[in-house]
Amino acid sequence: MVDVGIRLLSLANQLASTSRRVRLSFDEGEAGTMGYLNRMGFFDHLHEDVEVDPARPMHSVARLRRGSNSMLVEIARINKDARDTNLPSRLTQAVKQACAGREDIDELSGAAWMIFAELIDNIFSHSRTPLDGYAALQVYSGGNRLSVAVSDSGLGIMDTLRPSLKTQLPNLERLSDTELVVEVFRQGLSRHGSDRGLGLKGCAAKAIKFNATLDVRLPTQRVLLVPARGAYEPNNAYCYEGLPLLWGTHIGFAFKLDV
Repeated sequence: MVDVGIRLLSLANQLASTSRRVRLSFDEGEAGTMGYLNRMGFFDHLHEDVEVDPARPMHSVARLRRGSNSMLVEIARINKDARDTNLPSRLTQAVKQACAGREDIDELSGAAWMIFAELIDNIFSHSRTPLDGYAALQVYSGGNRLSVAVSDSGLGIMDTLRPSLKTQLPNLERLSDTELVVEVFRQGLSRHGSDRGLGLKGCAAKAIKFNATLDVRLPTQRVLLVPARGAYEPNNAYCYEGLPLLWGTHIGFAFKLDV
């Protein structure tokens, strides 16, 4: 649910930034989803013009309890004008604490660090937006699932890559968005040439070792990649189309951690 939370946050803030009226309604109040989002720090980052029903929480549980739960890293703001260089390390340290009993903890934490560092760096390299990005993680009860999510409201993968295909990679120009997303993580595609997109390919290679599903939200599509035979493949990619417009690229990895 952590990935859904930061995507909702980005969507609400995007709409508010274009002067649209936004109202979020939580029928169960803080006893339901609202309470979870408050613990994650959702309302700390929500645009002040967004209306909340029944009302915004009076106190931020995330601020009161930040760092007290080793299974959770509250939503972290990613602002390109005030870069937090320690953010990938802080997120990785949380993985180490939550999964300390695992024999492969070094490999797992190394994979987490690479994914965080690459996805966060992409925001600074390609975002071109005044809106903040966000990152969060959660290890779910039982320690058998780790969810990593990074949300960027700037230029998305398709907007940065497609214009360059005709000259850089003409053989891929006719691929659908779903097929192109698969190749981004399989081949390390980049508008700057074949050697500039290897970070995402490396992220995928690390994630596949833990049988991680990869969830990519594009402006009006969601692409879910399920590993098969040690790779992400087009025939194991599921595309959901016609979704509400959400600028940017929003990526989530769900690691399956057998215990």
